[in-house]
Amino acid sequence: MKQFSELCVSVFERATQDYHATDDVNADVRNPFPPGSIEFQLYLKHRIDAVQWHLEDMIRDPEISPGDAITLKRRIDRSNQERTDLVEQIDSFFLEQYKGVAALPEATINTESPAWAVDRLSILILKIYHMQQEVNRPDAETEHRQACERKAAVLYEQKTDLSTALDQLLDDIGKGRKYMKVYRQMKMYNDPSLNPVLYNHRNMAH
Repeated sequence: MKQFSELCVSVFERATQDYHATDDVNADVRNPFPPGSIEFQLYLKHRIDAVQWHLEDMIRDPEISPGDAITLKRRIDRSNQERTDLVEQIDSFFLEQYKGVAALPEATINTESPAWAVDRLSILILKIYHMQQEVNRPDAETEHRQACERKAAVLYEQKTDLSTALDQLLDDIGKGRKYMKVYRQMKMYNDPSLNPVLYNHRNMAH
């Protein structure tokens, strides 16, 4: 049986290649997986991460205009909210998967939920892709490419370790040795009822 981390990596790598086929943050998303499937959610999650990766590059352009920077910052904020929402959806998938498992008396909770480990794996696949691009960059100095090659080796090691840890966590949850909860992020800065700048602005407008 394929480990869940293998499924994640295969979907993330496909989504990475699909994004870079156009390398356009505004390109339409053509999710190849059936809506409602975990693969569909994983693909969409990684697509959001890939687009945001490039938005973060763009906003660091030293010649960006203040107006464009504000527009990009607000888009990144929306992207972060979408990313968080999808992480919670993926955790809900895991809760459903393991709802029939009785936690052992000595069961403990993990420091992060499975979906947040999936989130880290998604970002790691992007780091590996872009670091490999630097390794292969024809206009870069040899020293730069060699330094990036060493960094890439570390990233590949992290990928192995994180994949193993994710699969072990899911195995522990499946056998009752660990239990999980979904803590909704309750991000306050995007909520007009919780961010004082937003609700004070709204009150002043009235």
